[in-house]
Amino acid sequence: MKFIETRGNDGQHPEKVSFSEAILAPIASYGGLYSPESLPDLGDHFLQHHLASDYKTLAKAILSRFEIDIDEAVIDQALSLYSQFDDPSNPVPVVKVKHDLYVSELWHGPTRAFKDMALQPFGVVLSSIAQSRNENYLILTATSGDTGPAALETFKNKKNVQVACMYPDGGTSDVQRLQMVTEDAANLKVIGVKGDFDDTQNTLKRLLASNTFKAKLKEKNIHLSAANSVNFGRIIFQTIYHVHSYLELVRQNAISLAEKVYLNVPSGNFGNALGGYYAMKMGLPVEKILIASNKNNILTQLIGTGCYDLRESTVVATTSPAMDILISSNVERILFDLFGDERTQELMTQLNEKKHYQLTGNELKQLQAIFSADFCEDKEGKQYIKDTFADGYLMDPHTATCFKTYDTCRDKPLKTIVYSTAEWTKFSPVIANALTGEVDTQDIDALQSIAKKAGITIPDIINELFDKNIAQKTIVEKKEIETEILSFL
Repeated sequence: MKFIETRGNDGQHPEKVSFSEAILAPIASYGGLYSPESLPDLGDHFLQHHLASDYKTLAKAILSRFEIDIDEAVIDQALSLYSQFDDPSNPVPVVKVKHDLYVSELWHGPTRAFKDMALQPFGVVLSSIAQSRNENYLILTATSGDTGPAALETFKNKKNVQVACMYPDGGTSDVQRLQMVTEDAANLKVIGVKGDFDDTQNTLKRLLASNTFKAKLKEKNIHLSAANSVNFGRIIFQTIYHVHSYLELVRQNAISLAEKVYLNVPSGNFGNALGGYYAMKMGLPVEKILIASNKNNILTQLIGTGCYDLRESTVVATTSPAMDILISSNVERILFDLFGDERTQELMTQLNEKKHYQLTGNELKQLQAIFSADFCEDKEGKQYIKDTFADGYLMDPHTATCFKTYDTCRDKPLKTIVYSTAEWTKFSPVIANALTGEVDTQDIDALQSIAKKAGITIPDIINELFDKNIAQKTIVEKKEIETEILSFL
């Protein structure tokens, strides 16, 4: 399978690249991204065949359909990491919460967030390619809280790889921050940035596209790549759990094969939703993909009106901070798939230069045939957490936003799969406030409060964070990021 460019070709890049080339150098012509030239068919026969398959078997079968240029032994090694999740036989449990709502728990990996689902195997794949080429890579990572810990975990002490991870100082939970700043492997650099996630992501995209920065790296014999979902190496693994979750509903006799469902996804950088979109296009029976936002509801506006407008928008801090994003990078791949490269380049240029774009009526109709969206205020999210806990299920504030779209965006009585992106331990002060009303609680106190109320144990991997030494102390202005990275190298 080949990958092509979302904004067309500038004559400086090859018109088509392999999977390995796309993940090693993820930014394409004109600052665009790589998307698959075509998608494999995962229709009824494929789904029927894999009804009894475990997660790793299903994952390998899907990857083989993409015909990626990665050795089978490397794929097996990458997928073997799912055996280190809470339940090696089922790394993604799907739990019934309401009569027609099921939660796909994507957070049972080492950093307790859904980013492990893609980044655990991705780290093995990228490091193996680098070693086979005898090349050294700098992996840039911008995080709103979960990508950073997952990237650091997967790449620590890997050969031929160094990581520079940028996070918004004060814009993550304490647990997320501790997961990053306590990492002490020599090939990792964590940089707190005085700004928001969009500042870190914009810096990442600028550096990935900067010939000057690449030239400075070349002097050090270092190539440049990224661990964010601008990299299709992330997205390919994020298609798999959508197929798995659907098959789980069939196995639980909640649906019959070929029966349609809703996929209900927290918005973020849109990689999770994009994985669901590709699964839908490959034949997964999906009625619609529901996009849940918080008060940073730029995607609700896009899907509702066709307008992506940043002119009067600033990032608002919410209780679901991993979604405090205004520029969701993977929307570009949706635009490309629906409207082609010329139109995508036109729209992205308008967004970059004029801070907004407007879809035509026909384009909006195409978008709304696939997606519906709503946003959840913090107060509403806490109420969903409280009510759902009373019904016997404990969830984090990002998952809670999906309960709003479950209530407002469905127009058919179909089963809904909500994607839970983080364990409750990552955002304990918010949950403690929702459950008990306590305020200004430190993470460790909130963890203990929730554990006592719920009658559960705090995972050791979280508890131990509070006793670790702070190894990464760098906090800089955004204009100083490049200098800090070069100094690290």
